[in-house]
Amino acid sequence: MLDENLPTFYIKPSSEKPKYQSIYYFCQGGEEPTPAYSVRRLDPALPGSKNRYAVAFYDAFCPDILYAEVLLIPKWTQPSLSQEAIRQNGGIPPPPEPILPSEFIIQLYNPEQQVLVRHKPKSWNAPASWDFEMPQQTFRRPSASAVDRTLNDPAASDVTPKLRFSWQKDGKFSKDLTCYLTGKTAFLDDARKRSKEPDITISIFKGLKEVTLYEPNFYRVEMEDFKGLEVVLLLGAAVIRDVYFGHLKTSFNITDPPTPSIIADSKPSSTAVPVNGASVQSNLAGRAQSSQQNPPLMPPRQTAKPVHAARPPPADPRSQWEIDAETKRLKQQAEIEARERRQKEKEAEKQTKKLLEAEEREKRRRQAQIDEETERLKKLYGKEDSKSRKKKSTVNPQNSARPPPSVLPPRPSQSNHQGHPSISISTPSWFSSSTRPQPPQPNPLVAGAPGLRPPAPRLKERRSIFGIRFGDNDKDYANVLSKKRSSMF
Repeated sequence: MLDENLPTFYIKPSSEKPKYQSIYYFCQGGEEPTPAYSVRRLDPALPGSKNRYAVAFYDAFCPDILYAEVLLIPKWTQPSLSQEAIRQNGGIPPPPEPILPSEFIIQLYNPEQQVLVRHKPKSWNAPASWDFEMPQQTFRRPSASAVDRTLNDPAASDVTPKLRFSWQKDGKFSKDLTCYLTGKTAFLDDARKRSKEPDITISIFKGLKEVTLYEPNFYRVEMEDFKGLEVVLLLGAAVIRDVYFGHLKTSFNITDPPTPSIIADSKPSSTAVPVNGASVQSNLAGRAQSSQQNPPLMPPRQTAKPVHAARPPPADPRSQWEIDAETKRLKQQAEIEARERRQKEKEAEKQTKKLLEAEEREKRRRQAQIDEETERLKKLYGKEDSKSRKKKSTVNPQNSARPPPSVLPPRPSQSNHQGHPSISISTPSWFSSSTRPQPPQPNPLVAGAPGLRPPAPRLKERRSIFGIRFGDNDKDYANVLSKKRSSMF
């Protein structure tokens, strides 16, 4: 602080939004600093704040009161055509860089007025400076004439004389700036005459942090709008600090382009291959069966795509470069992905071919084992098989040469205990139907006599179930029935 009695403004970041909002605190005569103005900048997160600088000057207590604002869009460098630079940047031309602006405009409100601030870079015998002009007469004079009301404001008139001010840097390595009243413009020709009075100190910007108004010299400034001069001094100091003493990319909200990623052409990791190829065949068979069972789905109905409005062209070369760079990056990424996909497909084909070859070798090996085992079993059991075949061949001719069995004569009937022969009379069919016939028993061959049959078994005498028996003494009574004695009496 130069002097406590001089009006001083301290610029500090806001506690709510420190990145893009600052507050000017006013202090004079040793009093406590009080908020006077609010400086608002663009939010870097908003898309509309890219590649530009804007700041507005509001009242600290009434945020709706806007005093002035500045909008600054930089110019850009031309794209480099150097092949070396393009190669180092991954095949994309280097991005255009912002050029330090040579001027900016401060727009004042109520009354509206534009103040052009021109920047002059330093030279070998002069420091860097920022010059601007303000009219001496700003407000209209009261008049009852209707003609006077149709005239433009004095601030916008080219006839109104103007005062010239200049922010100058104190030294080569110093960050202090001093604003001087350098003269008055009284003529409109190009060779503007300058008054012979020396420069008058108006304000001091100490360390880019505080602005002190040199109030004693304000009485020597012949102008009406001192409030406008104060706003121009404070807002101009903030713009000079942000743009000309700060980083251009930070001030203009320029994002760094994504660095081109260098992807090494490494082989993709091979998938785990099963040892047995049967699982692959089972999966293929299952997929084929499911595709046969499930009918193909109907193709989706084609819907008309909504037609979007054409995108407006970008406002600056930097945005256009970002679009081109992103398009080329996506194209390169798509080519890399396609190349990797083709490589993976080739690897998958090789793995499938290896699986099929391994399965074929396994099949041949198993078939060779089966053939070898078959030959071994033939050698082991071949002699016994030939012996059994020879034995069967010797038995079959003997059975074919055996004569048919001879019909044996009827056996003589056996006589009962009375000496009469027992005559076998066949019983009627309705008597014999109740008895179950016994199945004939096979006659086994007698060992040692293959051509002879064994003697037939002896048949029992048939008797009636009702106790009627045949005669026993005479052949004449063969057909005579005799009543049997009752078993009950």
